[in-house]
Order: sequence, then C-alpha cells, then structure tokens
Amino acid sequence: MARLSWKQNENDASIKEAVDLVREHGEVLPSVADEEAFGALFDRFSDAKVVLLGEATHGTSEFYRARAAITKRLIERHGFSIVAVEADWPDAARIDAYVRHRPIPDGEDEAFERFPTWMWRNEEVYDFVNWMREHNKDKPEDERAEFRGLDVYSLNASIRSVLDYLDRVDPEKAKEARGRYGCLSPWQSDPARYGRAVLTGQKKPCDEALLRQLQDILDKRMDYLQAEGGEAFFDAVQNAKIVHAAEHYYRIMYEGATESWNLRDRHMFETLQSLLARRDNAKAVVWAHNSHIGNAAATAMGWQGEFNIGELCRKTYRDQAVLIGFGTDRGTVAAADDWDEPMQVKTVRPARPDSHERIFRETGLGCFLSDWRENGQVDLMDALSRPRLERAIGVVYRPETELYSHYFEAVLAEQFDAFIWFEETKAVTPLTHAHGKGMPETYPFGL
Repeated sequence: MARLSWKQNENDASIKEAVDLVREHGEVLPSVADEEAFGALFDRFSDAKVVLLGEATHGTSEFYRARAAITKRLIERHGFSIVAVEADWPDAARIDAYVRHRPIPDGEDEAFERFPTWMWRNEEVYDFVNWMREHNKDKPEDERAEFRGLDVYSLNASIRSVLDYLDRVDPEKAKEARGRYGCLSPWQSDPARYGRAVLTGQKKPCDEALLRQLQDILDKRMDYLQAEGGEAFFDAVQNAKIVHAAEHYYRIMYEGATESWNLRDRHMFETLQSLLARRDNAKAVVWAHNSHIGNAAATAMGWQGEFNIGELCRKTYRDQAVLIGFGTDRGTVAAADDWDEPMQVKTVRPARPDSHERIFRETGLGCFLSDWRENGQVDLMDALSRPRLERAIGVVYRPETELYSHYFEAVLAEQFDAFIWFEETKAVTPLTHAHGKGMPETYPFGL
C-alpha cells in the first residue's frame, strides 16, 4: 500500500505541474462565433505548406466551426488554396465543383449520402461550403480555393466516374474498362464481401486488372487532355487510383487492422501530394480526425506499427507541416451506437483523471490554444511529454466501454505542434431539406 500511495503522489505532482504550465502558457481564444478574431490568432502558422487541423470526435460543432474560422483566414490572408478533408473523392468533387463555380459532375448521386451522413452533411460544413463559393466568385478560375476528398472508400462511385469519363472521351476504352471492372461487379455494393471471398479462396484478386486500367488512362494522357482538359483527366486518374487502392484495402482488411489502416493513410497522403503538385506554390489545409493528423509515431498506434497522414507530412515537409490537435472534456456529440446505425446526440462523459484532457480541463481556461511550435517552451513540452491516455471518438461512441473503446496512450508534445481546447462542446447539426431552399440549382447536397 505504501508503494501504491507513493506512486499516486508522484502522478498527482506531475499532473499538477503540467496543469500549472499549460495554464501559464495557454492563450485564451475568443468565441469561435467571432471568426475573424478567432482566425487571426492562427496567422502564426501561415508559413507552413500544410496545416493539419484535427478533431477529437467526428461530430462536434466547435471543432468544425474552429477549423472553418482558421481555414478562412489562411485562404483569405495567406494564400492557402486547397482544403483536403477526410471524405470520399467523388462526394467532395461535387462540393468542389459547387465552390469553384464549375459544372457539377454527371450523375444523380447526392454528396455524402453513405453512413455517416452527419459527418459532412451538417450546418457547420454547409456554412463553410457557401463561404468558399462566395469567396471564389470573382476570382480567376486558377486562383479559386478547392475542396477535395482524401479517402479510399468510394469503390462503387469511383468506378462509375471512370466509366462515365471514358464513355465521353474514348468509348472503345470504356468497353475494356467495363470488362476489367467487371471483376468486382458482384461485390461493388458490399466490397467487404470481396475481401472475404479472396481470403477464403472463392475469388482471385482483381488487382492486376485494375492496375492495368489505371496505367491505360495514364498512357493516353495527351489524347485525353486534349479531349476534356486537365481537370477532368485528373479526376479520372484519381478515381482510377481509388479503385485500385480500395480493392487492396478490402482485400487486406481481414489480414489485420494495421495493414488496412496504413494503406488508407498512405493513399490519403499521396492524394494530398497530388493536389499540392498541381498548383505552383500550393498550400493546403487538411481536416481529419486527430488520429490521422497527429504524429502516429508518438502514440500507441505507431508503437504497434501504424502510421498516418500527420507522420508522413512531418517526415516529408518537416517544419512546413503544422499538426494541430483538438480536444474537449464534456458535452454532446453526434455519433451512432454501431456502424450503419442511426445518428444520436450522445452525452460525452468528462475525461478520465489519468488523461491529457484532464490536464487541460483543470487549467480552468475554458477555450484556449497551447502552442509549443518553435517557441522554446521546453518546460511545457516536458510536462506534456509523459505518456498519458487520450480520447478519440469517431462516428461510433460507446460511453459504457469508454476506456476500452475510445482511449489510447500518446505523448501529446510529440503528437502535435499545438492543441486547441474547448472545455464543453455540443453536437453538430445535421442538414434538413430546409437548408436547400433558395440555393442555386447546382447546390451539391441535393436537399
């Protein structure tokens, strides 16, 4: 008992020291409703090539509003031109066309229809998307800010996009593509079944045919560029890459979580690189979960072999990549009980006493920024360099098993360059049909 008491006192002392240092260095933020004042405090990161903005959940209003305020500032004042989000490419392409005043891609699909619809079909994103459209209105086409998706889940939609493109520019090659993609046709609506079929020997992998299809499109680059221009060609290539990557993802998902996670984040990072390469002196803002944008090498994820966008950006862009995490203690969140189940507004439990979040809560500052990037705050970094628990809520939240389901160990000072804290937060508001009234016919959410 004496040893346990000594250990507890040591932990209490280290946490008190961390609380005092975070309070001392914390910069209280204005209300996120005052977007101009809030965003101005992030001018310090304008020298970066990539600013990665996280979230501790996939359903918290303040995280979306804060990212929007920061991103608007970086676009308006500092030359950032790409917003790349943790979303499917074809869905984001419809939003991108809307905000850049381009023709909406063919097809009857509405943007962000698949689970979890609330993650992008919400009032917070609605407001930001319409701001982007207004911002771009009077700008030359090559100076308009883009809205792009990074994710790998759009197998079915990406196949349709490639075929639609080839039908327009090269009908003969479209026939070949249909034959190759036919390898996946029995599983397109439920690609996880394809992975099981390959694993159990009921199906041969389709990867070689899909790679040949991608290469065929790349080989005809000059012809296709003349037919429809660079934007349509880039979209077709990206969709062909997604089909190839998604096939691989669903084929290996049963081999282990590490392999499929790494494939997904590598794909997202390579998509980000492709976007940056298309524009001179391009600068991007990334919106994704903390688990993607923080440096995985400083977390239990990395210690078990996983990497992520944040780690790859830090290795590639070094000081030109800024990794900003977000956190909260309590409030409400939009989430489901399980995958493909209805969204609920759930109550977020106060953070555990052995967590990083407990330290930020006990400062009493409410809403503030901790920034240890190049500021020489060695004492603050030391205090946040002890491994502690950190909470991650995705589209599923299970408060009754929160420790097992949502906490992982991390070294915060190495995971992020800065951290934005909201002590109490509320759930995002899903869009309703009322939001589509009075919008242009090109409005991409199809409400």
